[in-house]
Amino acid sequence: MKTLSDFNAYGEELEARLLLKTSPIAIKMLRTETDIPEGAMRPMKDTGSHLDLCQAFAISRRERGTVAMLKEDHWCYVPVIAHGLAEPPDYVLEGKMDFPARVADQQAAKDLAKNSPRLEYGKYIGVVSAPLRKANFQPDLVAIYCNSAQLRCLLVGIRYQKGYEVTSKLAPGGACVHCTVPVLKTGECQVTVPCAGDRRNALAQDDELIFSVPGHRMEDLIAGLKHFDEAGAGYSQLVPAMKNEHPLPGPYVKMARMIGMDVHE
Repeated sequence: MKTLSDFNAYGEELEARLLLKTSPIAIKMLRTETDIPEGAMRPMKDTGSHLDLCQAFAISRRERGTVAMLKEDHWCYVPVIAHGLAEPPDYVLEGKMDFPARVADQQAAKDLAKNSPRLEYGKYIGVVSAPLRKANFQPDLVAIYCNSAQLRCLLVGIRYQKGYEVTSKLAPGGACVHCTVPVLKTGECQVTVPCAGDRRNALAQDDELIFSVPGHRMEDLIAGLKHFDEAGAGYSQLVPAMKNEHPLPGPYVKMARMIGMDVHE
């Protein structure tokens, strides 16, 4: 069983090994108000205004703040329904939020609404986020905003220990939902594209993607990243250079020759 200090150390290691611009986010679902960690900011109670969940995540990753979001703190309805803080009204289930503005076919819009990832209604009262390196709670999952090169290293790292490969369903909207709910429901990693709201209202950048990792897979991820750093193949060690007949690793040469290719080391 990993301790809180282990997760804090994971946060420091991720930032150092991947040269991340913002902190990995520790995320935990709240069952009761007693689960709210000490020192967490409550938007309505403490500032008198609401936040989008993506803005709460941005505060955690950019400003290193801890933010607890209950139903009354939310400004955007999407995570309120997806995290089970409210039941979806028929208007949503019938696809009327998407048809015809976002989806041209009414039945397709209805199917999308029906299959949208959601947690059980009433199981949780909210969610809390914090920078992983200083979180004072053990996360259910960790969300890492990264560029494509950092994502490649994360995928290589998570695969190293057990050959685990990530399968994701990509969606253009509701990034705060898609980077949390599938991970919570399946225990699997997820890649998410920041949505328009995340980019417009929470400053997600054009080169950013989100890699989400359930807490129980963090040890394997860190072990894999450490292995490739020590082997000289980590994120900060890759030097791009476009060369014809560039040097090949020994195993590549061996395999190429097995299938009749004309290569050399």
